[in-house]
Amino acid sequence: MRIIVFLIILLCAWQGVYYMAVDVLQVSYAYQVPSPVGIGECLVNLCEDGELFISLGYSVYRCIVGYIISVAVGMLIGLMLNRFKFLADNLRPVILGIQTLPSVCWIPFAMMWFGLPRGILSGSILFVIIMGSSFGISISVYNSIKNVQPIYKMVAETMGTGKNKLYMHVILPACLPELIAGLKHGWSFAWRALMAGEVMTTCTGIGQTLVNGRDLNDINQVALVMIVIVVVGIVVEKVIFFPVERRIALKRGLEEAKG
Repeated sequence: MRIIVFLIILLCAWQGVYYMAVDVLQVSYAYQVPSPVGIGECLVNLCEDGELFISLGYSVYRCIVGYIISVAVGMLIGLMLNRFKFLADNLRPVILGIQTLPSVCWIPFAMMWFGLPRGILSGSILFVIIMGSSFGISISVYNSIKNVQPIYKMVAETMGTGKNKLYMHVILPACLPELIAGLKHGWSFAWRALMAGEVMTTCTGIGQTLVNGRDLNDINQVALVMIVIVVVGIVVEKVIFFPVERRIALKRGLEEAKG
């Protein structure tokens, strides 16, 4: 309830600032400043013709596919870094360096290698998502395994636990909280990479809807799409990752059950 009241107050204050800046003081033009009323009207228009739902559906589908591939690639690289010291010493610094690259830097490669994006899925968009997300996931996997307390491994090995069982029954459960946090960050990287790919290309998606708002000089559409992008991120975190993290915390006694 408190969050609803806060949002109402925030929207009223926002509309008041818009009214003072545009209508009263006239220090800004209407096309320069978004307003809650204008964003609401834009939302209705985009929902009526279905453009918002179609674009959002395309984007979410692309991100899910790209994220699944990124998790597979990132898990494999992370496990290899942890398994082979040579790779950890030599490949890990390279991955950390590549990870600092903004996702938009991969778009020229994607366009030259895979061509212009076409259809719901395209190699170029998936490539940008994978390059923007998989390396972050691999480092998270490596760190989560590396940070498992050595005493757990020593006890398991003393009791005769083999390598496979050591990973499945000791290391994986011990690193699970940090691993889930890394996968959550990987999703945010994938979502941002997707937005960069859609903004810089011409494929149908929520990023292209943002560009259309810019081309139409419609600041309300631009603001609406930015809000939608943020809301999708919040929904994914609250609906998917938060329950998993909470369940793990409750199971380990790190958090008390309510009620």
